Amino acid sequence: AGPPPPPGFKSYKKNSGSGGVMGMIQQIINDAKTEEAEAIQAEKDAQSAYESFVKDTNDSITAKQDSITDKSDTKAKKEGERTDSKKDLENMMIELEELANESSDLHKACDFTLKNFDVRQSARDEEVEGLREAKAALSGAQLTFMQKK
Repeated sequence: AGPPPPPGFKSYKKNSGSGGVMGMIQQIINDAKTEEAEAIQAEKDAQSAYESFVKDTNDSITAKQDSITDKSDTKAKKEGERTDSKKDLENMMIELEELANESSDLHKACDFTLKNFDVRQSARDEEVEGLREAKAALSGAQLTFMQKK
C-alpha cells in the first residue's frame, strides 16, 4: 500500500462516491472511442462507395461514347446507302420514262400501220399492177422495136 499519511490527515482510501463519476468519465471516453471508430469505418465505407460510383460512372460514360461512335458510323453508312438508293431510283425513273416514251412512239407507229394497212395494201397492189402493165407494155414495145430492125 502507500506511505502512511502525514500527521493530521486521515489515511488514504478511495472515495466510494468517486467511483460513479470516474466510471462515467471512463464510459464517455469509451463511447467517444467507439464513435470515432464507427465514424472512421463509415468514412472508409463512404470513400469506397464513392470510388466505386466514380468507376461505374466512368465506365458508363466510356460505353455511351463508344455507342455514340458506333451509331454515328452506322448512321453515316446508312445515309450513304440512302443517297445511293435515291440516285438509283432517280436513274430507274428516268429509264422507265424513256421506255414509256419509246413504248408510246412504237404504239403510235403500230396504230398508224394498222390504220393505214388496207389503204397501203391497195396502193401497193395498184402499184404492182401498174408495174406489170408497164412491164408488159415495155416487153411488147421492145419486141416491136426489135422487129423493125
